[in-house]
Amino acid sequence: MTTPSYDCFIDGAWRPAQSGRTLEVLDPADGAVLATIARGEAGDIDEAVRAARAALPGWADCVPVQRGRVLSAIARRILEEKDRLARIESQDTGKPLAQAQADAVAAARFFEYYAGVADKVLGTSIPLGPDYHDFTVREALGVTAQIVPWNYPLQIAARGLAPALATGNTVVLKPAELACLSVLELTRICHEEGLPAGVLNVVPGLGHEAGAALAAHPDVNLVVFTGSVATGSQVMRAAAENIVPVLLELGGKSPNIVLADADLDEAVPVLIKAAFPNSGQTCSAGSRVLVQRAVHRELVERLAARCRELTVGSGLQNPDIGALVSRAQQGRVLDYIRIGRDEGAEVITGGTPLPGVDLDQGNFVAPTLLDGARPEMRVHREEIFGPVLTILPFDEVEEAAALANSTDYGLVAGIWGRDVGTTNWLARTVKAGQIFINCYGAGGGVELPFGGYRKSGFGREKGLDALLSYTQVKNICTRVALRRS
Repeated sequence: MTTPSYDCFIDGAWRPAQSGRTLEVLDPADGAVLATIARGEAGDIDEAVRAARAALPGWADCVPVQRGRVLSAIARRILEEKDRLARIESQDTGKPLAQAQADAVAAARFFEYYAGVADKVLGTSIPLGPDYHDFTVREALGVTAQIVPWNYPLQIAARGLAPALATGNTVVLKPAELACLSVLELTRICHEEGLPAGVLNVVPGLGHEAGAALAAHPDVNLVVFTGSVATGSQVMRAAAENIVPVLLELGGKSPNIVLADADLDEAVPVLIKAAFPNSGQTCSAGSRVLVQRAVHRELVERLAARCRELTVGSGLQNPDIGALVSRAQQGRVLDYIRIGRDEGAEVITGGTPLPGVDLDQGNFVAPTLLDGARPEMRVHREEIFGPVLTILPFDEVEEAAALANSTDYGLVAGIWGRDVGTTNWLARTVKAGQIFINCYGAGGGVELPFGGYRKSGFGREKGLDALLSYTQVKNICTRVALRRS
């Protein structure tokens, strides 16, 4: 069987990297080569930005309803190919097939949603009296640079592309080298469904080569980045040199707060699902449980029983837990579990590479519960990005709020309890961009604004609020010579 290969996509055409060099993309479940991709560098990025700049006037001036029709066509095509896209995503990232299928549906939904608002990006009229006519318009920012991570390549690419394109921007996208095949397939779909040449350009490659060149390019108007805090800081510094705004979605250490009156039958399955999506390699994963002491022991026992039932394996086998994306990521997760042990946390379940799996091939770690965490522990404060759930008991509600706010992050939080006054007090007190009460997540969450406090980043993606990130306001004021009687 021939290994697929993907080039850069620039100005409506596939072309190899200028250097001619390529990279291999590996299946994290067994180390097999899935495909080769172009190793784009600064010269390729420069070509892509020039193409995006040249295409900008035509796309920005395109009648908004027509932009919406193109996005609608892309959405329909994604749904037509969702099974194929999901298999590619599952193999490329290691995630279970069912989760990859949900990603494909969410990707289509992003294009559906923003197709519907393309002709509804409205300005305002400002009353200044009879001598002036004043109004605002929202205009496209221009060329947007989008750096997409490896954990949800299809969904996050769609999350940024759809609002950018709906509002008349053009895009240069750099996908992650570890997992990017679904993004390159999405690029093909966009082209085949009528997106004009130059409006979308995609340059695969290494982060310190293609990604750094894109973040620092002097002719982009917005840099959108999803990834680690450390890399996000580098992106900010590069963009600052050119006085370019950034939209950052960075790490998370999101808590689920379980009060003594919570319905544990309802909460436990959701806590497990929230902790381990994509093997915990999810910025919004509910990776901490803060539980009121009265139900602490019961909750730990229930969570442990659930963890022991979880299946682990290759993504295409559709297990509960798939492979971690790389051997390096597996090592990072195992290091954190050792750190937790050394700090005094108790390993209730898991804590090791998965028994019975060929460790020379796949990057697996058993789902792990760490009980008895304390606020100063690294496993409580730092993002692990793997199938590890830390549990910390509390006594009073005020203590729960303080613990929830005790990390550098503030992306998502869940609150479980029956007393409406208490749950809503916590919702207002916890510093996070999204709060869920007696639930965690809402489908793909396409309609819900998403972004963080503190080191989880700033700006908002998803929902109508994303339109603010991809447009700028222009005020137009006209002196009117009125006829006076």
